[in-house]
Amino acid sequence: MTLRVRAQPAIERLRAYDPGHDLVALRRAAGPGGLLELGSNENPYGPAPGVRAAAERALAMAHIYPDPYGGDLKRALAAHHGVGTDGIVLGNGSHELLMQLGQVFAGPGVDVVYPQYGFAVFAIATAAVGANPVVAPALPADAAMPRGHDLDALLAAITPQTRLLYLANPNNPTGTWVGADALARFLAAVRDDIVVVVDEAYAEIADAPDYASALALLPRHRNLVVTRTFSKAYALAGLRVGYAVADPEVAALLERVRESFNVNAVALAAAEAALADAAHLRDTVAENARQRERLAAALRERGWRVGPSQANFLLVEFGARTAEIEAGLLRQGVVPRPMGGYGLPQCLRISVGDAVGNRRFLAALDALGIEPGDGA
Repeated sequence: MTLRVRAQPAIERLRAYDPGHDLVALRRAAGPGGLLELGSNENPYGPAPGVRAAAERALAMAHIYPDPYGGDLKRALAAHHGVGTDGIVLGNGSHELLMQLGQVFAGPGVDVVYPQYGFAVFAIATAAVGANPVVAPALPADAAMPRGHDLDALLAAITPQTRLLYLANPNNPTGTWVGADALARFLAAVRDDIVVVVDEAYAEIADAPDYASALALLPRHRNLVVTRTFSKAYALAGLRVGYAVADPEVAALLERVRESFNVNAVALAAAEAALADAAHLRDTVAENARQRERLAAALRERGWRVGPSQANFLLVEFGARTAEIEAGLLRQGVVPRPMGGYGLPQCLRISVGDAVGNRRFLAALDALGIEPGDGA
């Protein structure tokens, strides 16, 4: 007898999160030039200067447990966003919080709505609790916002059994976004007994004139939850710290399932220091925007189709030869993110690097000698 038969049915059907590549193995096998890792949307400029000192001070206290409440970071976040600390929940990355939202608000017999091409964790959180996934079709590939969220389709997907709805803004992996006015109208149209989760992992990076965080809409919608992370713009991916901002009643429910000491002491201290350095954030976000536009323009000049993005990555359509291009890049130590798991096997997601990294990526792509139209 296999012990698999003892697993809960929801877990038996669940697929684990797919990181795309075994980066540790690739690093070990890399040649002298090392890897250029463009698959995880990390910040190539690193964290704020004060982060290292804060982390080292916390590390000196590694023999004792961290603050179980994360009080200092919560107070800093509350001041930063103009909210109360009772509406903030800390997570081991926003991934953990997205899973906990499913745990609290979904389960067997419950419908969870999320968009096609939405963040992979939405589907995992739904499946893990045995809820019913209801996937709303995305906008078509030839739309002004290709493969972006279709808000009308999301509204149409809501059923009497719906208790939870996820979307990301900006969205991963497409880089697309929903404008502030459209998002406000959408939230006003959703039943107030449905918890709406807006994952804003890339919010600090977004600079489109029509973009605005959903945080400003929290006073109007007690059913709204906004999740954020320090992994992207703040360059703390290795420390895993995120947070949710919600109505205090919702936050209290999430606290019931939060693991004790889920954010370690080094992460708490580093996140607080990163949050305090507004100038570093502003500078790195501005440089990301410059490099994103230059990289997108260079790819389009080569004839490749590049979607609009308000994140620190681009979704690039390479067509029928995508797998060949991915393999060719890997041979040169350049690691993109394959998109087959998202239902986009004709695309690769390319993290925006610094100027040197982007030049290396383009040189590696050019060295393949594959042109758009060569069976692509």
